[in-house]
Amino acid sequence: MNVNAVEISLFAHRLAAICEEMGAVLKRSAISPNIRDREDFSCALFDEKGELIAQAAHIPVHLGSMAFAMVDVIPLFQWQAGDVVVFNDPYLGGTHLPDITVVTPLFIAGELVAFSAARAHHADIGGRSPGSMGVETRLQDEGLIISPRYWFEAGVENPELLRLFYEQVRAPAERMGDLAAQKAAALVAVARLNAFQPDKLREMFAALIAVSEGYGRSAVASIPDGNYSFEDSLEDDGCGSSALTIRITVSIRGEAAIVDFNGTAMQARGPVNCPLAVTAASIFYVFRCLMPEHTPQTAALFHPITIRAPKGSLVNAERGAPVAAGNVETSQRIVDVLLGALAKAIPDRIPAAAQGTMNNVIFGGQSSGEEWVYYETLAGGMGAFAGGDGLSAVQCHMTNTKNSSIEVLEMHYPLRISAYAVREGSGGAGAFRGGDGLVREWCVLEDCQLSLLTERRRSRPYGLAGGEAGSSGVNSLWRNGQWRSLPAKGSFALKRGDRIRIETPGGGGFGEKKGDR
Repeated sequence: MNVNAVEISLFAHRLAAICEEMGAVLKRSAISPNIRDREDFSCALFDEKGELIAQAAHIPVHLGSMAFAMVDVIPLFQWQAGDVVVFNDPYLGGTHLPDITVVTPLFIAGELVAFSAARAHHADIGGRSPGSMGVETRLQDEGLIISPRYWFEAGVENPELLRLFYEQVRAPAERMGDLAAQKAAALVAVARLNAFQPDKLREMFAALIAVSEGYGRSAVASIPDGNYSFEDSLEDDGCGSSALTIRITVSIRGEAAIVDFNGTAMQARGPVNCPLAVTAASIFYVFRCLMPEHTPQTAALFHPITIRAPKGSLVNAERGAPVAAGNVETSQRIVDVLLGALAKAIPDRIPAAAQGTMNNVIFGGQSSGEEWVYYETLAGGMGAFAGGDGLSAVQCHMTNTKNSSIEVLEMHYPLRISAYAVREGSGGAGAFRGGDGLVREWCVLEDCQLSLLTERRRSRPYGLAGGEAGSSGVNSLWRNGQWRSLPAKGSFALKRGDRIRIETPGGGGFGEKKGDR
């Protein structure tokens, strides 16, 4: 290949900039606050075989899972210019049902050379619970399942998708508006990459993938050879199962790593199960964090990593198992466990546990005859590390969204924020302190329904090297003049005047406590 290092670096940055531009278009075109304001979306580029070749710094669980899954989606179609394909099936390219992916092909001079994809979390995709993230026991009860299908075929719209949304999804006009924004974002890449000739683009893709794989192998090789094990548990599945163990053994041999989940619990009745793509995303995220910031973001980074996850287990569930919380809660615990294992090999490079949950809060109801759904994930404490304290009140690990601003929230929904603050003292003590969680409290102005999918309400985020664990989270309901505790997961009918208070976990501390720290 006649491609030098400078040319590869410039090309990698150009592709990343295209992905960032896709995100900017999606943000400014979307209708729902969840996508427009919280930025719960991700954009990426793939080569003609479905290998990830660039991504923006959006949502780790989205991008890692797309890197794993697109190779299975691409062969399903005879692609033509003007095609737009949509899917959310967790067992065929998706993560959980609210995450809908829009894919478009790029043709140059009649040749298929690449794909662009935009994935976004929609505030509702139907199902039994507003927000499509209740405590269900069957995938079909979680919402509309979209196996990969044409939205546009050679530029001609298929009306079937529109019909399904208006029949099965809450606030369908908002959903279709957000999908149109995703399509607009995907088309940005088509326009930008048309500046290249097909052969040159393929040459650059191949060079970028080769360089990227080198970074991945170097990252694995920097870990001492050996077998490193760790385990932790999900607290419950919301349907009666508790202490669902996740166990990982990482085997490092030179430039190759095997991540083995033998000993992990079998899939649960409730919605905490992971399709393999989500499990892979969690593993890939951790290893990516061990690489230099300037590393080109391609799927080749992860070629040295082999994942062994027993079929039918919590981390490789069988089709039909509910997965709403697997994407948002179980993924976080997989990260905790993998970091715990790697801390035994490279203790100075691994932080203590972060909050270990996304603190999913979903309100839904009807106002003036119109259905509404509000979804939020809440920040918490980041774990401390060998070089400093953990950050407070930030989104941790597998999510990277912003919060919903109070002004936007109160403008769109019959809710009022009555408290929003850092949860002082919730981080674990140590030579370096874990970051603090936060407190967020809503006052309900109209009768509605609440769903919670949270973790670390009984267990605590672990500390490392003698650091103390962070504080557990707390869910509370104010009604009739008194507070009462709410469980970590469940759906609840709320009345006008009720207040919901969520106190998120703090991160673990690092090192033995000295003095007043």
